[in-house]
Amino acid sequence: MIEWRSYEGKRDRQRALADELVRLKVDVIVAVGSGDIQTAKEATSTIPIVMMVGGDPVASGFVASLARPGGNITGLATLRPELSGKRLELLKEIVPELLRVAFVASPNNRDYADEKKEIELAAAAFGIKLRVLDVKIPKDVDTAFQTATREKANAVLFRVAGPLAAAQRPQIAAFAVKHRLPTMYDIAEYVEAGGLMSYGVSAIDLARRAATYVDKILKGAKPADLPVEQPIKFEFIINLKAAKQIGLTIPPNVLARADKVIR
Repeated sequence: MIEWRSYEGKRDRQRALADELVRLKVDVIVAVGSGDIQTAKEATSTIPIVMMVGGDPVASGFVASLARPGGNITGLATLRPELSGKRLELLKEIVPELLRVAFVASPNNRDYADEKKEIELAAAAFGIKLRVLDVKIPKDVDTAFQTATREKANAVLFRVAGPLAAAQRPQIAAFAVKHRLPTMYDIAEYVEAGGLMSYGVSAIDLARRAATYVDKILKGAKPADLPVEQPIKFEFIINLKAAKQIGLTIPPNVLARADKVIR
């Protein structure tokens, strides 16, 4: 039996739902995202927790080490900060004379500081001027894109996780296309909603692998003894329709590396 719980973007309900699962005495909790993992950790120190999409679990204090988690939490890490430089590199390959990039992100993300540092280092190496635009509430998304347009950014790196932007994906993609702003996202859902391109860890692959942790725990394994695994499958997705609307030609060598092309 699976007990599904969603706070539907209402963070004030997050802890109450975690406490409810603890009262139900479930055998294992699967938590998606650093905020949910932290909430589950605060709710129980005994029920096993399998984490998905949680950034650096050691830096976040979820586990003692990847090889020996040591507590009631194990699962999958996602290398979020480390992928930021790769996203900027891909943008540079498709946008001629890339000089100014707007980094639209949420300081509420647990790995925000590490990600910002990675992007700043990559931007300096490529000779790109980086403008950081913070998103703290949903309406900040529009403001950030308007600022990027006004300041004549050549492209946008978009990394706002969770409910802050999830409900606005089609609008965000449409806004970027309307203002001819080539935008790189971290998850495929934005590209499927009309965005230009994304590069990141395959969430579907993570979910399948998380299921193997649940299986092992239900068969008696202890989370403390199950090493945390790194992602092994990454997805690069390009939307050619969006590229055409922006007036952008994707170089054949970049197109050939895409895992999926939306036409």
